Amino acid sequence: MAVDTKKQKSGKPLTHTSGRNDFALLLQQPLLLFTIVAIFVLLFLFVILPIFNVFKLGVTNKENAVSLQPFFDIISNPGYRRTFYNSMKLGLIVALAATALGYLFAFSITRTEMPGKRFFRTIATLPIISPPFILSLSIIFLFGRQGLITRSLLGIRDFDVYGLHSLVVVQAISFFPVAFLTLSGILESIDDSVEDAARSMGASRWHIFRTVTLPLSAPGIISAMLLVFIQSLEDFSNPAVIAGGFSTLSVEAYRIITGMYDLHAGSMMAVILLLPTVAAYLLQKYWLRKKSFVTVSGKPTQKRRKIHEKHIVRPLFAGCLLVSGIILLFYGTVLVGAFVKTWGINYSFTLDHFKFVYSMGWDAMKNSITLAFWAAPIGGLLGMIIAFLTVRKRFIGRRVMEVASMLTFAIPGTVLGIGYISTFNQKPLLLTGTALILIAAFTFRNMPVAIESGSATLLQIDKSIEEASTISGAGSGHTFRRITLPLLRGAFFSGLVYAFVRAMTAVSAIIFLVSPRWPLATSKIFSLFEASKYSDAAAYVMIMIVVILVAIGIINALVKFFLSPRAKAPGREEVERAILAQGGDCP
Repeated sequence: MAVDTKKQKSGKPLTHTSGRNDFALLLQQPLLLFTIVAIFVLLFLFVILPIFNVFKLGVTNKENAVSLQPFFDIISNPGYRRTFYNSMKLGLIVALAATALGYLFAFSITRTEMPGKRFFRTIATLPIISPPFILSLSIIFLFGRQGLITRSLLGIRDFDVYGLHSLVVVQAISFFPVAFLTLSGILESIDDSVEDAARSMGASRWHIFRTVTLPLSAPGIISAMLLVFIQSLEDFSNPAVIAGGFSTLSVEAYRIITGMYDLHAGSMMAVILLLPTVAAYLLQKYWLRKKSFVTVSGKPTQKRRKIHEKHIVRPLFAGCLLVSGIILLFYGTVLVGAFVKTWGINYSFTLDHFKFVYSMGWDAMKNSITLAFWAAPIGGLLGMIIAFLTVRKRFIGRRVMEVASMLTFAIPGTVLGIGYISTFNQKPLLLTGTALILIAAFTFRNMPVAIESGSATLLQIDKSIEEASTISGAGSGHTFRRITLPLLRGAFFSGLVYAFVRAMTAVSAIIFLVSPRWPLATSKIFSLFEASKYSDAAAYVMIMIVVILVAIGIINALVKFFLSPRAKAPGREEVERAILAQGGDCP
């Protein structure tokens, strides 16, 4: 992350004189100063102001007078208190279950010689690129009243598929990739020699795991649980479809606003949802960062054989294979459901559902692709600029910019959507019903991933390559455009993939923002669920998967082209040529 702004390179506290010097340097670089001011304006308009308006609506009544009545109405209502308890209960259960699945896959792939690692890694990341509703849809197809397993195979006709049990299964599978990716990095960083030392002293594999591996991976476990907990609380699509009578905060806020037309009570519900997610995010981001569980030093180590004993590898392989089989069953069920006439009644092959999607929902699909096409590069480029400023530059308000730009990662989409409709629904910021408000929501909702990726990459790049450009007389804008940005290509494209996928699959952030003029694919799928047209929804989901996979393939092809040996990151000679091309002097 960015270096502490309160200290200079010498370690001395930042004085008022040095602060004035930083400001004086900014005045000498008008382009840099303009960029910083422009980014602050954008963050204020599209991040700070919407969040402020949510709080403002939550603490005012319908006459716009300050009042805590919405808060007291909620906490005094047994139904709303139960909703809060339901959300916390669901989040904790899913955090435990998803982290356990993520640890199973991460440990098996990184610490053992289990076969099929590439396959299991693919399965463990598949839910990340999947559109919403797909797992809820498969649960309905398999265990609903017309379910393939409950009715056709077991003859059960009154099984209630809706509720906490289905939500736990769906969310645990949906979010365990988050835990897997977090834990994989932790487990890969543990030095094998630590475990080998215990092994050479006669300790069993189980004793080594319990006393060495598990404690060293504790920060990753806690971090993964917090991240999954946040994801569970933020989730709107799965509870809206499969929760039944089990109410959650995100869905209840939506129902209060759209069903009861009470924006103030809905905003207060959003504030109540916001508090635990932000608390969990800050705990994960700042408290865990101070914990040190270092096992990798600068000392050379010998490459050692991973766990290979069959009595350990086989159970782990069986566990990963079982989970992978369940995931493939769910995805395969939705694929089959898109091609059958009426699920549970008539399984004859048909293309009618795809024809329906093409005739009734193709405009929404084109809108999703178009808006994601615009939002992804804008958010990616803006993320690279913010990462460059917060990591490489010193200016007043740098920490504020860093925190504000990352804030939307911890904000539930429902809260952001409420903030946008309250902020941009009147002049002079009238954007409601336009494509601009959707692009803005996608851009600032997904931008934090690009910032994190860019910051991590910049911290690995020697500053001297940029300092050479500055010493030679090049401005900050030229240095960033011709030197820094090419070095950030990998981070930029990885953020681009994430931003495009999340823009295509967004539900909670845009459920309040879609309009008849700009319908989106996910809103169409949600309406199909509300109308119980599950096979049509399955066809829509499969088309979305194809679109997303094609887009990822195109982006990956661009990555390979731009990061090929012909387009490798510029070295010193390339930097010097770039400087000379602009009339600068090489040191």
